[in-house]
Amino acid sequence: MSDASSDGPERPFTVIAIDGPAGSGKSTVGRRLATHLGLEYLDTGAMYRGVTFAALRRGIDPADAEVVARLARQVELTLVDGTLVVDGTDATIEIRGPEVTRAVSIVAANPDVRRELVRRQREWAEQRGGGVLEGRDIGSVVFPDAALKVYLTASPEVRAARRSKEVSDLSYETVAADLARRDALDQGREASPLELADGAVLVDTTDRSIDDLVADLAGMLP
Repeated sequence: MSDASSDGPERPFTVIAIDGPAGSGKSTVGRRLATHLGLEYLDTGAMYRGVTFAALRRGIDPADAEVVARLARQVELTLVDGTLVVDGTDATIEIRGPEVTRAVSIVAANPDVRRELVRRQREWAEQRGGGVLEGRDIGSVVFPDAALKVYLTASPEVRAARRSKEVSDLSYETVAADLARRDALDQGREASPLELADGAVLVDTTDRSIDDLVADLAGMLP
């Protein structure tokens, strides 16, 4: 991940961990909350998608755990302002496509891949004095001592509707089925399964506005 440094006065190391399933609003809420608090934002899911993109681009079977793990340790991932560059190639659009989406759960279930990306995520936050990180194991594994741990959820119908707007080439029914499959894989994997972390605040975003959510979460900080 790209480096960042600051010459200003030191501020407390503050990490906000946002977890939850796809379509729960993690990215939208995370970005807005980071801006509101003057922190940087990291979409850790994009990192797993970046490794998946790199594997598919090289013709590597995502299920080949050893080879994919080696790739994860070697691949260059630069994520800035929502743009993901993988080994010098802008993959921002491709990582959200159906091919990567179908394969990313397999890559994300690889314990060695997770170990490497967790290392990078911690390094990213340490370089910046914290930040808002969103994913599926931020509060449970990456930063269990985060200043604020949040688990976002929403009704299956709302989640599918949100995600279908992002992937216009797929029908609502296909997206809903993919979300259900992804939920089962994420919650059932042995390595860092998707779960409500100890001490996390459970927030249902189904009928909540972004402004309302951000205001509430900002007010929860110690």
